[in-house]
Amino acid sequence: QVQLVESGGGSVQAGGSLRLSCRASGHTFSSSCMGWFRQGPGKEREAVAAIYTGADRTYYADSVLGRFTISRDNTENTLYLQMNNLEVDDTAVYYCAADPRPVNSGTTGWLCFNLDFSDWGQGTQVTVSS
Repeated sequence: QVQLVESGGGSVQAGGSLRLSCRASGHTFSSSCMGWFRQGPGKEREAVAAIYTGADRTYYADSVLGRFTISRDNTENTLYLQMNNLEVDDTAVYYCAADPRPVNSGTTGWLCFNLDFSDWGQGTQVTVSS
């Protein structure tokens, strides 16, 4: 049974940085799609970034491109989201997502970004103040 546990959320002023972590158990995501999503107050959940862990192919939402970086540590089975130059609009609950279904070795970050993920973490709050 897959479990995803996020950590690293908190409160920060605009322009600051945070790094989110997502530790996975129950499956080794060494050649899989993983991603970060967020849901802001009064907003629908949206994809933020995704990665094909087999080749580190990534894809980002336009709103975070150049500010956020998704990465993973396969030895620790952990996914990260480095968030720099945070903006008030980044305030949201951030969710880690993963899918244990095998994917083709040619899978792109874009394909992972648009995947209907099967497993989700409980979320971690990120609050950015002006």
